[in-house]
Amino acid sequence: MDSNFALYLGRYTLETALLVATPILLTCVVVGVLVTLFQAVTSIRDMSLTVVPKLIAVGFVTLLSGSWVLGMLLKFVNQIFAHIQNIGH
Repeated sequence: MDSNFALYLGRYTLETALLVATPILLTCVVVGVLVTLFQAVTSIRDMSLTVVPKLIAVGFVTLLSGSWVLGMLLKFVNQIFAHIQNIGH
């Protein structure tokens, strides 16, 4: 295994992690901004108002994007195992 392969493997791992985490992270950011704007307009400072909508939104997005995320992770793991198998030969 040379340094180019190690760099490729690290980059591919980080790209996959970013793609897998993107739907949930974007959901948290968007819902957080919307709830913060709502709290600023109405002057409501309840902590449960910030947590509950995020949990509901993240759960919904996880249900919607779960099969895509699983497919990405399976593709990644299959490619990693294929590389491991090729190193032995």
